[in-house]
Amino acid sequence: MLTQTTTRVLEPSDLGAALAVLESEPVANAFVTSRVQIAGLDPWRLGGEMWGWYADGRLRSLCYSGANLVPICATPEAVRAFADRARRAGRRCSSIVGPAEPTAQLWRLLEPGWGPAREVRANQPLMVTESPSADVTPDPLVRRIRKDEMDVLMPACVAMFTEEVGISPLAGDGGLLYQARVAELIGAGRSFARIDDGKVVFKAEIGAATPQACQIQGVWVAPEHRGRGLSETGMAAVLRYALADVAPVVSLYVNDYNTPARRSYVRVGFKETGAFMSVLF
Repeated sequence: MLTQTTTRVLEPSDLGAALAVLESEPVANAFVTSRVQIAGLDPWRLGGEMWGWYADGRLRSLCYSGANLVPICATPEAVRAFADRARRAGRRCSSIVGPAEPTAQLWRLLEPGWGPAREVRANQPLMVTESPSADVTPDPLVRRIRKDEMDVLMPACVAMFTEEVGISPLAGDGGLLYQARVAELIGAGRSFARIDDGKVVFKAEIGAATPQACQIQGVWVAPEHRGRGLSETGMAAVLRYALADVAPVVSLYVNDYNTPARRSYVRVGFKETGAFMSVLF
């Protein structure tokens, strides 16, 4: 048994202990929990390593190291240990993202070697709801996207990603990984949109889903349709699907400077309960 603080790469046999940590904060950890529940801890299937921080023989904190670096239930001491491991391994991720406090500490430790970042979003309010607002009527034209509508949806997905992240998801591998992810969400019944005259007017996805909580992502309204309240009625529709079919708690996180979106989400029924932080490379 481990009798002191230490970190190591977790193995498939550590799955139960890892899930216990992840499920201790089901909303904040929904993204990583959903992946681990499907793929386990095998790095090839998971798409990265899961690092564990132990104190007195007990797994206390985690850090997912893949396309994203994500501290999970990370104490200050665990963050320091994860930063040491990340420095030794070198930067392989395209972003660091997670709850604001441990993510900020992790970035302070890594910035001297990994910086500068392309962008730091230090305060991204985490918003949560268990019930929709009665004040916003769901858009009846928002529905699940069918597999044969992939070509219709894809331009809106690319536009959303480019607008939000600042780079095109088609760069690098020509968009193969991104297209695969979009197809995966469509196949799982977690991609929603309103399509008028063959074009996407509103879209959103349930990007992460566990039995305890799910997370909405990729909310987008076509530029020519903005300012008409479609984000509110569209989100109300997606929220209705999410609560009925996916999980009892729905979350999302949003950039703090996006005041219109934050107000819209509040009107739909979300409340701010914490904050995330993202460091983009």
